[in-house]
Amino acid sequence: MLDKKVRVGIIGCGGISRKHISDFLAHPEAEIAALVDTSDESMSKTLERFPDLARTPTFKDYREMLNGVGLDAVEINTPHTLHYPQAMDSFDRGLHALIEKPMVCSVAHAKDLIAKAKQKKLVLQVAYQRHFAPPFLYMKDQIQSGAIGEINYIAAVQCQNWRKGTGGTWRQKPELSGGGQLNDSGSHLLDIVMWVTGLSVSSVAAFIDNRGTPVDINSAVSVVFTNGARGTLSVIGDAPVGFLEDIHFVGSQGVIRYSNGKVAQTGGDGKLQEQTELPEASSMAGNFIDAIFGRDEVRSPGECGLSVIELTEAAWKSAETGMPCAVERT
Repeated sequence: MLDKKVRVGIIGCGGISRKHISDFLAHPEAEIAALVDTSDESMSKTLERFPDLARTPTFKDYREMLNGVGLDAVEINTPHTLHYPQAMDSFDRGLHALIEKPMVCSVAHAKDLIAKAKQKKLVLQVAYQRHFAPPFLYMKDQIQSGAIGEINYIAAVQCQNWRKGTGGTWRQKPELSGGGQLNDSGSHLLDIVMWVTGLSVSSVAAFIDNRGTPVDINSAVSVVFTNGARGTLSVIGDAPVGFLEDIHFVGSQGVIRYSNGKVAQTGGDGKLQEQTELPEASSMAGNFIDAIFGRDEVRSPGECGLSVIELTEAAWKSAETGMPCAVERT
């Protein structure tokens, strides 16, 4: 039985962790009980940013934390290929897990995590924060309620100066990243297309350019969805722009367009009109805590991470073989 607060151990104290730490510190039913990072610099920056954590136990090895501190949950922010062993070890100790995207780097690992969480009756949440953001909540409600009819085409593009921005870091080292932009920031694009529509992908044809690096940088991905709809997903990591994202959802009775935080939808005249009355934002950390206490379902569950890596793995295989690749499901 949990106490009044969920004791969370933070595994990985790099830049993205500070948002999670801030959210947990602001939650009345959460407590940061331990911090882990192999980098003294990252740990120092985190403790400087959050002086209230000055007395919190710190570790260089997550296993020492798991063995030495009483926890209820972990939040994982490490390089992508480390997510799987860290989450599995945490589940083995009966701890709930919130994992940064991508959840894992292979379909087999995704299925393992989901099965382990179910076996242990633990919460598995993926850090897809868009599931809690007003534009995406609005689009999901409209599309799944049938407001634009049946989806028959999706065109999505994400542009970012990812190649330059991540040069020399672990993100361009396959043994740590598991891949390039397609399963890094591109993971958000793949996830949101499927989450908003409720569709899965049945087959993929992809062309990928590593742009002189060891990982995927520019990806042109054509997909067939399980309802027969077609789509193009373009993840461009060598673009001279900070961040640009545009998604068109084309239905039998209307269109919804998302563009860098703004949503437009066709009205009765067929013209796109910006939508300003959007749902209120909700909290990913709050949902994690609520799910642990049994008050809510997980809004970004492990199944979303599985859907993303199924699509990503199929795209990698298609690009390697030069042939379309079916998404196998068991």
